[in-house]
Amino acid sequence: MELRQVRYFLMVAEELHFGRAAERLRVVQPTVSQQVRRLEGELGLELFDRTTRSVALTTAGHAFLARARAIAAAEEAALETMTAFHADQLTTLRVGTNTGLGSRLEQLLADMAHHAPEVTVELHNAPPGPRLQRVRDGALDAAFVRGVGQSPGLDLIPVWRDELVAALPASHPLAARERIAIADLASVPLRIAPRHANPHLIDLITTACRAAGFEPVMGPAFTTDQDTLAAIGSGKPTWTVFYSSKAAILPTARTAFRPFAPPAPAMQTYLAVRPTASARRLAPLLNACRSQES
Repeated sequence: MELRQVRYFLMVAEELHFGRAAERLRVVQPTVSQQVRRLEGELGLELFDRTTRSVALTTAGHAFLARARAIAAAEEAALETMTAFHADQLTTLRVGTNTGLGSRLEQLLADMAHHAPEVTVELHNAPPGPRLQRVRDGALDAAFVRGVGQSPGLDLIPVWRDELVAALPASHPLAARERIAIADLASVPLRIAPRHANPHLIDLITTACRAAGFEPVMGPAFTTDQDTLAAIGSGKPTWTVFYSSKAAILPTARTAFRPFAPPAPAMQTYLAVRPTASARRLAPLLNACRSQES
């Protein structure tokens, strides 16, 4: 049984005339007659009494009518569901987020809510490797990534650069300065994650320290934002780094965030997308990113 046969049956049952049914279906009458005959053949029952002057439902036809209407209603409901799903897909962007986006992410979402209120943004957090793979697979529409200049099968669009800032005890003499020279931190232990955890950030800060003429003194490892900031604010003097956008939303009760004197280390952020991605679909997200360029 085909859906087309059911639709043809219902139209003939409504019109009780094969010619008028064919006109409404915009097909020729022999096609309607043929499909109804095939349906009757599959069912093993005649659904219509046909004479040269009239067409009427048989008892079997009356019995089948309610079921046919249910089939047609189910088809219509399925199509409506898929249409709604398609529309939702067009207005929902699934975006992979990068650790430390901080105020950048808040501003981006606010910008999209203002300029593209019809678009819903779903945020998905994952490590860089899986995040980029999900973009390749189509599970994500785009993903933010830092430090990676290229990735096979993806286009990396530069969106902004974030400078690093130093986090140190609020009571430390350096905290009284408007900006800090990296060389002034040479004797203060650095709290940083192991290189394998964030190689691009570690390379950036250690390279900046070496350019300033010293090898950083490694202190306890960076764990979480909360625990590391609490330790910096209450223990022996240590320091760490945050992206300026992340520092903007972190508490400063016993710690101070200070920008570095030029040249301040900064990291490029990219938006990873598939080369075949719809430019129109991604336009609201890219416009929001560009509005934050500094």
